Amino acid sequence: MQTSKPAENKYQNMITFQSHAPGYWPTESMEKWDDYKWQLRNRINSLADLEKHINLSHEERTGIILSGNRLAMSITPHFMNLVDKDDPNCPIRRQIIPRMEESLEDPQEMEDPCGEDSHMPVPGLVHRYPDRVLFLVTDRCASYCRYCTRSRVVSGVGEQQLETQWEAAFEYLEKTPAIRDVLLSGGDPLLFSDAKLEKIISRLHAIPHIQFVRIGSRIPIFLPQRITDSLCNMLKKYHPLFISIHTNHPKELTTEVKAGLEKLANAGIMTGNQSVLLKGVNNNTETQKALVHKLLMCRTRPYYLYQCDLIKGSSHLRTSVAEGIKIIEGLRGHTSGYAIPQYVIDGPGGGGKIPINPDYIKEITPEKVTLRNYEGKEFIYPEPQANQVQT
Repeated sequence: MQTSKPAENKYQNMITFQSHAPGYWPTESMEKWDDYKWQLRNRINSLADLEKHINLSHEERTGIILSGNRLAMSITPHFMNLVDKDDPNCPIRRQIIPRMEESLEDPQEMEDPCGEDSHMPVPGLVHRYPDRVLFLVTDRCASYCRYCTRSRVVSGVGEQQLETQWEAAFEYLEKTPAIRDVLLSGGDPLLFSDAKLEKIISRLHAIPHIQFVRIGSRIPIFLPQRITDSLCNMLKKYHPLFISIHTNHPKELTTEVKAGLEKLANAGIMTGNQSVLLKGVNNNTETQKALVHKLLMCRTRPYYLYQCDLIKGSSHLRTSVAEGIKIIEGLRGHTSGYAIPQYVIDGPGGGGKIPINPDYIKEITPEKVTLRNYEGKEFIYPEPQANQVQT
C-alpha cells in the first residue's frame, strides 16, 4: 500500500484546480487581471520581456532569436503564470517558448503537413471532407503553440500570408448544399469582438443546409478571461454550436479555465478537447489520465488525441506512434469511456484524420471474431451464418 501513495499524491496534485494569479505580475490589480483586453496588451512577445520573468536556457534564448521569420512568440500573462521559471523542461514552457531545435531541418517535415492549401476551392476555405469545411477566419492567436500545424501562415511573420476571400467563401458555401458543418478556425476566432464573430456566425446560420457551426479555439485555455457573459449570451443564440478547445496538460486547467468552460456549458455550448501528443509534455499515461479526468470535471469531453503533425521544426516534440497506442491502452478499461479520446493521425499531405487504435481483434474468420480485452483475455464473438434458422 505504501508504495502507491506517491503516485496517488501526484495524481491528486495534477487534478487539483488552482489559480496562479497574479503570479509574475504581483503589482497588478485583480480588476485588470480579469480584463481580457489587459491580458492581450500585456502579452510576452520579446526576449527582453521573457527574461524579466524566467531563467532561459541557451536553447530557448537561441530559439527566440531565430523565431522571428517563422512563428512569432506571444504568451498571455495568464498562461505565462503556469511556466516554471527555472525548469526548461517544464511542459508548459515546451509548448510556447521557442527552442533552437525549431531551426533544424528534417526532410520528412512539411510546410503544410495537412495539405490544406491544395484543398481550397477559394482562399481561406478548406473543403477536404464531403460534408464539412474548415473556414480560416484569422491568422492571429492569443498565444502561439510551437508545434502549430499552420505556422506557415499564423502570426504574420512568415513568408506566406493567410488570404481569406470572404465573399467568395460565403458564396461557395451557399452554392454547395452538401456542406452541413462549418468549422471556424485560423488563428483563433474568439479573438474577434462579439459583434464581428456574430456577423460571421449569423451569416452561416442563415444558410439553410448548414446544420451547425463549430469553433476551434485555444482561447479558453490561453485567455479564459475572454469567456464573458456577453460572449456566451451571443453564442447561445446560434445552437447547435460546438467549441473544440485545445488542452495538452492538466496544469493548464486552472480555476479560471474551469469557470470559463462552465459558463459555456451553462449556455448550452458543447465543448470537446483536442490534445496533441508531445514529447516532454504529455507522452505518458499518467499525465493523460489526469488530463482527461480533469476535462470531464470541467464538463468538456476528451475528443481527439493527435499525433503531432510533420510541421517544420517540430521533431523535438514528436513522439512515436507506439507511445500513443500505449497511452490509449493505458486508458481503455482503466477509466470511463467518456474520458478516452480518439487517437488520430492527420494523413500527411492531406489524407484527413485517420483513427489509430490498439489491436483488439486477434482473428476474423467467416465463423467468428476472436477479440482481446484490456486485460489481454480472449473472447469469441460468433458471426451470423447464412444457414441459421431465422425466428
